[in-house]
Amino acid sequence: MKVLLKADVPGIGKAGEVKEVKDGYARNYLIPRGLAIEATEGVLKSLKIQKSLHEEKLLRQKKESEALLRRISAAPLVIKVKAGESGKIFGSVTSATIAGEITSKYDVEFDKHWIVLDSPLKNLGVHRIGLNLPGGVKGEIVIKLEAE
Repeated sequence: MKVLLKADVPGIGKAGEVKEVKDGYARNYLIPRGLAIEATEGVLKSLKIQKSLHEEKLLRQKKESEALLRRISAAPLVIKVKAGESGKIFGSVTSATIAGEITSKYDVEFDKHWIVLDSPLKNLGVHRIGLNLPGGVKGEIVIKLEAE
């Protein structure tokens, strides 16, 4: 019997896959536990539509992310911070701070989780920061920390 897996099943497959299993295993174990449903023509057609919609969404998300990356990486992002004479910042600049600055400067929703920052920035100067944007888009921006 062909089944559509609703969850990962060890030894069978991952969620969303269509697999051939023995009738008894499907009827007595997979289907009653909600791990799979019978793969009828209607279910397969629905799955195909869902996959195409998901692919369209990912493509749209990738295009939006690429446009956003081009926009924010065009010029260095200048952040004014309080600092001592030695160039040390009072406090630190975190990914949340950077995301807030990008959101306010470019008027876009920017999630702090998109920023790849090993440790908070604690010195004045120019820093290169990695980004992992939705849709698998990776990039880099330049941040310039200046004293107030």
